Amino acid sequence: MMRAPDVRDALPLNAPTAPVPALPARAALMMVVSASFFALMVIAIRYASRDLHAFEIAFFRCLFGALFALPLLHVHGLRILHTQRFGFYVVRCGVGMVSMLCGFWALVHLPLAQAVALSYSTPLFVTIGAVLVLGEVVRARRWSAVIAGFIGILVIVRPGSAEFSNASMVALLAAGLSGMVTISIKFLSRTEPPDRIVLLTTLLWVPLTLPGALLVWQWPPLQAWPWLVMAGACGTGGHYFWTRALKLAEASALAPLSYLQLVIVAVLAWLLFDEAVDRYTAIGATIVIGASVYIARREARVAREQRKEAVVAKGEPQA
Repeated sequence: MMRAPDVRDALPLNAPTAPVPALPARAALMMVVSASFFALMVIAIRYASRDLHAFEIAFFRCLFGALFALPLLHVHGLRILHTQRFGFYVVRCGVGMVSMLCGFWALVHLPLAQAVALSYSTPLFVTIGAVLVLGEVVRARRWSAVIAGFIGILVIVRPGSAEFSNASMVALLAAGLSGMVTISIKFLSRTEPPDRIVLLTTLLWVPLTLPGALLVWQWPPLQAWPWLVMAGACGTGGHYFWTRALKLAEASALAPLSYLQLVIVAVLAWLLFDEAVDRYTAIGATIVIGASVYIARREARVAREQRKEAVVAKGEPQA
């Protein structure tokens, strides 16, 4: 996974929400820290790719990420690993593993800003999946945002032009599979606590990414190890602060801050790798992010309206 998780990933399916309050400063800071960690993870992956294949980097990112997630076992004990839905976790992690391998491969073969910008198309695929898989009703405004988002994707990848590459399609495949993972998390969130989802996912990714790494295996040279450790640490750190931010503030209010990752990656890619952001990527990314933020806001509003209707139907006094 190259992007910060969709801020709606940890929300229960069709979760009722209260009116969006002012964004607490602590939640905003945690989301900024999370986006920064994920941006640094992207940079570490690019540096590690100088010596290793993307599939091997993905394995070590998961391995070190799991090590940094182990303190959750100390906090909760082994009971946190007990679940009645282990098979669902395996399937979910299998899809997530393919998404991660595609995403890491795209990071190595595309300009970093373009790869991350394409990864933020995931909410568009989530909206489509919510209709096809979950049977959710999506009205004209959100469909308009989805269409606008895909127009933004076309602006970024420019099919038919000399700049178009198959790596762009791999990045979009990663985003689409990430959308499937988001849908699965919505199912898990009905009964599973967030720390169990994070811990079991992180642990399962290690054996699932190992076969791909073995196909291209070479022992990492000394200079690659710091970047591999950094990728794992930043990935786990990003998830940690992301989940904590969601405990303090509405997902729809935090959505714009999660896209700070793209800004940080673009600046660092320019400073470290001399990768300038072309105008097509900038324009397309703006359209995609704008559409994704609008979708998040509309979903929050629909959820509030559903809650209000449910309260009226029960005859309960509204807060």
